[in-house]
Amino acid sequence: MNTQILPGSTLGMLGGGQLGRMFTSAAQIMGYKVVVLDPDPQSPAGVIADQHICAAYDDEKALDDMAKLCAAITTEFENIPAQTLAFLEQKTIVHPSSKALASTQNRNVEKNFIASLGIQTAPFFAIRQQQDIAEAEKVIGFPAILKVATFGYDGKGQIPCKTIEDVYAGFEALGEKECVLEQRIDLDKEISVVLARSQTGTIINFPVAENVHVNGILHTTTVPTSVAAEQAQKAIQMANDIAKGLGYVGTMAVEFFVSQSGEIIANEIAPRPHNSGHYTLDACHTSQFEQQVRMLCGLPAGDCDLITPVVMVNLLGDVWGNSQPHWETLLSETNIKLHLYGKQEARPGRKMGHFNVLAETVDQAMQQADTCFENLKAD
Repeated sequence: MNTQILPGSTLGMLGGGQLGRMFTSAAQIMGYKVVVLDPDPQSPAGVIADQHICAAYDDEKALDDMAKLCAAITTEFENIPAQTLAFLEQKTIVHPSSKALASTQNRNVEKNFIASLGIQTAPFFAIRQQQDIAEAEKVIGFPAILKVATFGYDGKGQIPCKTIEDVYAGFEALGEKECVLEQRIDLDKEISVVLARSQTGTIINFPVAENVHVNGILHTTTVPTSVAAEQAQKAIQMANDIAKGLGYVGTMAVEFFVSQSGEIIANEIAPRPHNSGHYTLDACHTSQFEQQVRMLCGLPAGDCDLITPVVMVNLLGDVWGNSQPHWETLLSETNIKLHLYGKQEARPGRKMGHFNVLAETVDQAMQQADTCFENLKAD
């Protein structure tokens, strides 16, 4: 049954980072109140929420208080313990479900799930103990990449491996925690699909995005993508199949590799709004965060159509240097939209904000984005 939750109601957000902040802002604009639960007293979402419950994600009293306040609860990142969602599900509406989240919290579980749907992944092998490495060598070619199975993101917990000796050393360096060894793809492009799936199973897709990563962290997202239409459609179908297989409700993303031979290979599932979907804030009729609110509240999805070509550029703490970036570089341009996340301290590799360049063509947007990014950097 699809129950609609209307403005004036209170929504809950597990997690207080930038994704939670942008959800909170979208919900408040639509007339909802938002309660954020996050252990950081200065969390970006917590400081703008109607109420911030400053507690750990496994604090049952805090979770109980949140459930009493909220008509429905969602999350901003996949490392919230699945048992936290399971606890809340007994008391109120929760999307995505604990079951859907659990399928995405471990890379080995996630890749096996994707493969079970008949969707291609890079060749991979689970490494849970040192003895597994010799077996992995029989099925994984080099170069490869060793990734910690849980809590790895933005390039953290990942070690490139050119030889089997690198795998042994990498496994030790990662504390001999459960890992996955993935064969590297002969990569042409990286793309992602952001979608919204309703409580009744209806899926609406945002335009496919083309992504460039630097040091494992997203640097730019470009829409429309340069991949062929049939490749884009194949990625959309795969993402939709994954959402359906998870029984997912909400906004989610799937990242894909496009190989030099044109194959579409699933990489990772993000059970939440995604960094590569930030372009939707300015370049689409409906943002991924408004869509998250709509799905949580049982409302019809908004229009996902692209209004204008766009390039999104991530702003990491590196841009700050020893002072503030040259904001006038962006703010003097009428077609650039700046979004800062309200984080207290700029650190190298930390996502501090992003900007969207809207232009008549992708080439114009990219040229302007590159120039502005270079001129923006602090002295």
